[in-house]
This record gives sequence, structure tokens and C-alpha cells, in this order.
Amino acid sequence: MYNRPKVSVIVPVYNCEKYINTCLESLINQTLKDIEIICINDGSTDNSLKILKEYAEKDCRIKILTKGNEGLSAARNDGLKISTGEYIGYVDSDDWIDTDFYEKLYTAATKHNSETACANIMRFGNDKERYRLKYDKEELFTDNEKKLKTAGIPLNNYVWNKIYKRESLVKLNIPFIEGKAYEDIPWSIRVIYGLKGLVTVPDTNYYYRRTSSSIRLSKTQKYNLDCEYGEKIMINFAKEHGLENILYGYKMSKRERIKLFNLTILKIFYYYPETRLYTLFGLIPVLKIKTKANR
Repeated sequence: MYNRPKVSVIVPVYNCEKYINTCLESLINQTLKDIEIICINDGSTDNSLKILKEYAEKDCRIKILTKGNEGLSAARNDGLKISTGEYIGYVDSDDWIDTDFYEKLYTAATKHNSETACANIMRFGNDKERYRLKYDKEELFTDNEKKLKTAGIPLNNYVWNKIYKRESLVKLNIPFIEGKAYEDIPWSIRVIYGLKGLVTVPDTNYYYRRTSSSIRLSKTQKYNLDCEYGEKIMINFAKEHGLENILYGYKMSKRERIKLFNLTILKIFYYYPETRLYTLFGLIPVLKIKTKANR
């Protein structure tokens, strides 16, 4: 008789030979043994696939899907299609988790009959760690606005510090938008809203590695446009479902710079709703006004 895994962990992998060992070690050593680890090799050109195969030879729970490079969203979507677990988890290949991470999330989710469980986020960068999101107690939330606020939305739209009930996630049919960066922004608000219950799980961490190549540090026009695209979907969804309260004061990705001799003299930040903050040199606030420019 086939024993269904309790959690399917989906790991998109693209040219991550420097960090993938740390990620996989944290997964194969989970105290919750009944998991499957689905590694989507997204057209890597370095030694990532070789490393994946070496781990798969030692641990039968590791499944490898190799495909052409289509990006993080497509890799996650493909991973969900072949997953078989009761719950779904996502881990980025340059990150890692505590060894009791999935045991604690699964135990809390099943105890409270919750379709989502959410853990702490520890950001790691420049050899320093600090909490990006931290919970003090195990608590169930069922109200939609409280679920979203507790998950940290709109500021923390991260998908990987959580597990999601697979059957319900598939029924929602909300794939990651392919070909776009910041795919977590339009995905998280709709999925957490659509799933029943969110339980917070203290004392276990997801470690998010912040590197110079991280998308959230990128300043290219494409990434900026992708972020604005994702925010537009998120904001429209919140408006349509009476959730605008969670957006108030949200610092949006859109910003403008006024330069003199290639030196930024004035930087303009946009906040929801319809607010502009003017800062000298991007540091010193000088004026905050209401405007309809964000509509």
C-alpha cells in the first residue's frame, strides 16, 4: 500500500552549486521523515545537477525533474503537478531550514485542521542573522484580514516559510505567474485568502539568504516593472475583497529620482494610498503629500 508523504518540498534549482548542499542537508535531516523532496533543475549550467544526482543516490526521497530554463515560477508550478504530499512546502535552493521545521508546521496544521501553517523567517546576509518575521506563540487565525496581517502581507509576501494543504491549493488553481519576477506578491495574498485557516508556529526558522544576486536587490527596469505588475494585482485583489486596511502605509516599489550631474538630489517614494514622500538625497524627509497619482 502506498504511503502518501506528509509534505512535498518543492526546490527550484538554477546554478546554485555554491549553496545547494546546505539546502539539501537541511531537508534530508528533517525530523519529519515522511516527506518527498522534489528538485526542479531549471536548466542549470554549473554543477547543480551533478550535486542533485549525488544526493538522490543516497536518499530515495529526492526526485529530480530536469527541464529547460523557464524561471522560478514555472519550476514551482511543475513541482506542484508531480507532488503527492498531503501538504506542500517551498524552499529556494540557496536557503535552508531548521531540522524540525516541517515536523512542527505539519503537527500544528493537522492539530488545528488548518490549511496553512506559517513559521519564522530569519534573514541571513553578510554573516549576520536577523528576524524578518517572528511568532511568539502557536495561534490559529480564520478571519481573512487577520490571516493576511499575521502572514506579514503586504510587506512579507514570501511563500517558503509556510506549508499549504495540497488538495485545497490545487482546487484554488492559482499558479505562479510565469515570466515575471516578484511572483510571490500576486500569489500569496490570493492563496492565503483562499485557504482555510492559518496557524503560526514559533521556535522554528526558515533561513533566507540575502546575496548580491537576490532579486529583491536588483534595480533593473524589468524587475521594477515586474514588481509594479505584481503590486497592481495584489492591490486590486485587496480592494475587490474589502481588505484595503492591510495596505495602508505600504511602501510601494515605484519611486522617482531627480538628479543633478548624475547625483540624486531628490527621491520620491510612493505609499498606499495616494501618498508621496519627498526626501533630500533619498535620506532626509522634507515633504509628504496626498495625491491621486497612484490610482
